Amino acid sequence: MRTHIVFFIALATSAFSNSLLAQCRAEYNAQALYALEANLKTYTLENGLTVRLLPMADKQTVTIASQFNLGARNEAEGQSGYAHLFEHMLFKGSENAPGDTYAQQLSALGARFNASTHFDYTNYYVTLPSPALELGLYLEADRFIRPSLNATTVKNQQETVLQEMAQTIDNQPYVRSAMAFLLDQVQGTPYGHGIIGSHEDILQATPESLTAFHRAYYRPDAMQLSLVGKLSPQTLQWIEQNFATWPKPATTEPRFTELNIQPKQVHAELVDERGPWPGLLLAWHTVGKNHPDAAAIQLLEGYLFQNTASAITKMSQHNPAQMLSYSLPFELENHGIANIVLVPRARTSLDALVEKVLGLVAQTQQETLDETSLCALKQVWLNNRLQQLSDTQALATQLSATSVQDKDHPFSAQWQRINAVTAGDIQRVAKQYFTQNYVRVDLLPPWYIRWGKTLLEWLPGDMSDSLEDAVL
Repeated sequence: MRTHIVFFIALATSAFSNSLLAQCRAEYNAQALYALEANLKTYTLENGLTVRLLPMADKQTVTIASQFNLGARNEAEGQSGYAHLFEHMLFKGSENAPGDTYAQQLSALGARFNASTHFDYTNYYVTLPSPALELGLYLEADRFIRPSLNATTVKNQQETVLQEMAQTIDNQPYVRSAMAFLLDQVQGTPYGHGIIGSHEDILQATPESLTAFHRAYYRPDAMQLSLVGKLSPQTLQWIEQNFATWPKPATTEPRFTELNIQPKQVHAELVDERGPWPGLLLAWHTVGKNHPDAAAIQLLEGYLFQNTASAITKMSQHNPAQMLSYSLPFELENHGIANIVLVPRARTSLDALVEKVLGLVAQTQQETLDETSLCALKQVWLNNRLQQLSDTQALATQLSATSVQDKDHPFSAQWQRINAVTAGDIQRVAKQYFTQNYVRVDLLPPWYIRWGKTLLEWLPGDMSDSLEDAVL
């Protein structure tokens, strides 16, 4: 009897110790984030521009990353797509670097540069040899402060954006109709139109209207400038020379609040004659990235849909019901949408897929995660962050995206919120946000493909699988 008691005590102690060890290991690994912050210098110029410098002496390059509090949410009616169109314009000439001078000079140095536009922000980056830092800062300041807009470049970039729209949206099965449907769920909010804009609004843009847009939203107090890599002792001096004279507007920045959306169950069927096979989209309204529940929801999404060891992946390891599942975190400043897209096997109906996903959600609502699983989720989150530490571009981009709540600890603050999440928090947010008030979109191909798949659903499994393999 004593032997059995000792065995079970040892077993319990081992399990508990392993859990603590995993937690300690995660916290230990997070020390790299604190070490980075110890070397970080933050400045605020008199015009409101936030500057962050992270020297890395072992690098031979430096990344300049800039982010503006400007995205599709700022666009007025009739100006959808302006933020994205203007992003294109900033590569096409400024007062002291006309035409393609910006791209030509940087390309000659072997630099990498790009930009992207989102609902909440627009960001830019350039990674260049460290001896060219002074030139890089000069070019960045010139195009942000003194862009050159004329009818020819506007027309050229309108055509470029419309080509991008055709390639990425209009010519892809389901994308245009699904995007329009999802945006319709938040009509009446700043997020009720697509980032790329409408065809009509893009064509109506003029140099004058884009100049007015620039004056309203490209402002130093709406910008974060981050430099990571091998920095010169004169770096801050060069920044002040190029950016300090940029006047701060007299008007205050626009502010946006959490969306007031009352979730309800929605079911739509979208038919696309170009669709090769049916698909399923499920989505739940959640919260913005600054909300107290955001960290718990991030871990829950990873546990259910996004990690390589997620519940949906485990469900697919043996006799899977779907050929593909994909979940993209969609976390806005003022709203969030948890989502998953699934492509069913021939023998599996869309209704059956919905039942399987809802079953996984219900299990999470009913059963509390064990500490080992919770620690593993946190470690996955942390590993994704740690992978960026040697990449100056990733670090600079992350720094320039620092939220107000993380301004003093841009690397570690989010980890601290993640690490503070309990199993009870995950169960609570599963019950609160992953309710029956979800959005379901059935993505349907032409009738003859739907008819063929329905037939396969009724055939024996082996026969259905063989026919599916032959067809797909």
